[in-house]
Amino acid sequence: MRAWEENIRKVIPYVPGEQPKQKNVIKLNTNENPYPPAPGVRRALLRFSDFSYDNLRKYPDPTADALVESIAGYYHLEKDQVFVGVGSDDVLAMAFLTFFNSSKPILFPDITYSFYDVWADLFHIPYERQPLDEKFRIVKSDYEKKNGGIIFPNPNAPTGILMELDEIEEIVKQNQDVIVIVDEAYIDFGGISALPLIEKYDNLLIVQTFSKSRSLAGMRVGYAMGNKTLIQYLNDVKYSFNSYTMNQIVLAAASEAVKDEAYFQGTRKKIIETRERVKKELKKLGFSFEDSMANFLFVTHEKYWARDIFEALKRSHIYVRYFNHPRIDNHLRISIGTDEEMDRLIAFLREYLEERKEQGKA
Repeated sequence: MRAWEENIRKVIPYVPGEQPKQKNVIKLNTNENPYPPAPGVRRALLRFSDFSYDNLRKYPDPTADALVESIAGYYHLEKDQVFVGVGSDDVLAMAFLTFFNSSKPILFPDITYSFYDVWADLFHIPYERQPLDEKFRIVKSDYEKKNGGIIFPNPNAPTGILMELDEIEEIVKQNQDVIVIVDEAYIDFGGISALPLIEKYDNLLIVQTFSKSRSLAGMRVGYAMGNKTLIQYLNDVKYSFNSYTMNQIVLAAASEAVKDEAYFQGTRKKIIETRERVKKELKKLGFSFEDSMANFLFVTHEKYWARDIFEALKRSHIYVRYFNHPRIDNHLRISIGTDEEMDRLIAFLREYLEERKEQGKA
């Protein structure tokens, strides 16, 4: 090792889902929305192109006021209850940096969003993973011990399992001396947000994203909601780190995305209906899974190894997600695409499994 390497901060990085470069693939590996953004987003981009080109020489609004106002209005909050960032990853990283500074470990599930331990290691935050039960559910009693903060997704990832609101409140109620963060990236696909609890508990932060239900993963827009003091602390860290986190084009487009409720509800409904139909089809093929309330399914097969299925799908240009981690290395996470994409997936799996059966291979 060279002398200067001794002072390098070394972490094991988060590994994102594969982004295939070739065309004509079925991409079901990163939980993107299969439908385009709301029409207002396109109109905002055209307006910006026509009238605001010259403004690109100027810095964007550091307060992201138009977007903050849109989000606050949608959720019936005050503007100073909303914080925005470059995707929910940026918002969550800021939250880790801001709120998790105790000598006690923060707590999160052992099977969950794999960025949590990366941020904890990066910022030298002690942490403990709490094992999910045999059905991949959070055990509430594990979060009753002394800790430096708590974070978990709801629905959880990659399992898609939803925790009911009363159970979330029990965890928050038991931990009012630390910050509890509920990561609601997938809440729009079948759950009830814990957002109303922020009026009752000043230590609760809700984080959501435009990447999933708003079809704006390519623009990177995330936000947090909580009491005014929490949001002020987040902004203090943001302005100490990078004042201009969101560019002008993103601010204009994302503000429009919030406004089209009919389009949002329509695409959300289509994804949910497709998910429920695919659940039935996969069960017929021998797959099993807990009941997902997200825009993906986390499946295993009773006879055939997940990695073999993953590789076979990839050879046919169908991409799903495989995690080579303990307890889940025989599972696949399958994002919900369009009906046509899911029909092609099911047809491939049906043919593949039939071939394996004829070959007598397990």
